[in-house]
Amino acid sequence: MIRRLQFLIVAVVLLVAAFSTGLGFLFYVVYLGLLAIGGSYVLTRFGLADLEAGYRVDHRQGHVGDDMRTTYSISNASGLPKPWLEVYNPTDLPVPLPGRALSLRSWAQRSWIAIVPLTRRGTFRIEPMVVRTGDPFGFFEAAASVGRPTVVTVFPRVLPLPRWKLPNAFLEGTHSAPERTLQTTPLATTVRPYAPGDSFNRIHWRSTARLGEIQVKEFDLEQTADVWIFVDLESRVQTGDGDISTVEEAMRAAASIAHDAILENRAVGLTTSGHRLVSIPADRGPRQRQKIMALLAAVEGDGRTPLAEVLLTGLPKLRRGMTAVIVTASRDRHWVRTLTSLRARGVAAAVVALDGASYESLERGPRHGDTEADGAAQEQRALRFALAEYDVKTYEVHAGDNLGAVLA
Repeated sequence: MIRRLQFLIVAVVLLVAAFSTGLGFLFYVVYLGLLAIGGSYVLTRFGLADLEAGYRVDHRQGHVGDDMRTTYSISNASGLPKPWLEVYNPTDLPVPLPGRALSLRSWAQRSWIAIVPLTRRGTFRIEPMVVRTGDPFGFFEAAASVGRPTVVTVFPRVLPLPRWKLPNAFLEGTHSAPERTLQTTPLATTVRPYAPGDSFNRIHWRSTARLGEIQVKEFDLEQTADVWIFVDLESRVQTGDGDISTVEEAMRAAASIAHDAILENRAVGLTTSGHRLVSIPADRGPRQRQKIMALLAAVEGDGRTPLAEVLLTGLPKLRRGMTAVIVTASRDRHWVRTLTSLRARGVAAAVVALDGASYESLERGPRHGDTEADGAAQEQRALRFALAEYDVKTYEVHAGDNLGAVLA
């Protein structure tokens, strides 16, 4: 706009001067300017004519640390060349999609791939592809939008947990004995004499040859304890910034534990205490994993509900034989008392305790003689002792720790 205003002022001055003085040189400059303006307008007017363009995102869902590939293509179906084109996608992704400036000859086609890393969880929007052109002097420009907007969901990073094991639930009476099943499972524990109705593929031929009578294998029902994960997102207890924060560490821990449990064919439930309390009922399979990851991608550490209240609301949903996994950065010991009734109900518990002071000190740097940090360390030790008193398995995570190694 400023350039156009400047050019308009210069054009008016030249026009007035040419007609006032009658000099041929000034009229030559005026005609040259009119020719340049007209040519620029025509070049811009037909700059986007007969263009075909499009883009495609290879996947609309991914995890932090993955790469997103976007394929672009643009072709000129005209006999006139396109000397200057700009192609880009407006987006709110943390790492934006790179644009490109190019030129196209007559009947030419160009395609390329843009790769950007997914660095932050959440839901992001990629706007339609924009193709823009203009004249060399910057007097005119034209733009067109191609395609539809695309929504990309980035799930938390899933870390491998090769040695992670759930604590044993406190089953009593007949529940502690293996349950026999007529199904064929990997748990073949004993043999017995053949009975009418037994399938022939259950015959144990080695025992049959040794004992002289037909013996069949007997299987135990595979025990797959269900898991319910509680993620504490109360804003008051969160520290750190960006990827190095208790919120993001909690997301990584919950996503990794849920992913590992679903791979073991366990039913997994999830409760988060973000802006509002959200629960996903326990279930198995890929669809359940999708629901859990989508929720973990959307929530933030802006909750107002204390962990003790979250547990009081959610623990009645736990059935006998389930395991409650609490992921929290809270140093308040009052919520530990809520777990005291779990043992009598045959429910196990494990706590992933995030040391918020380590994330805070990493953000602001170490300070000598910091009484606030000393008090936080004492509260963290007191919480650890309180959990040990009730025989609750605790995994303490500090800033910079390898989560897979800690949970092992």
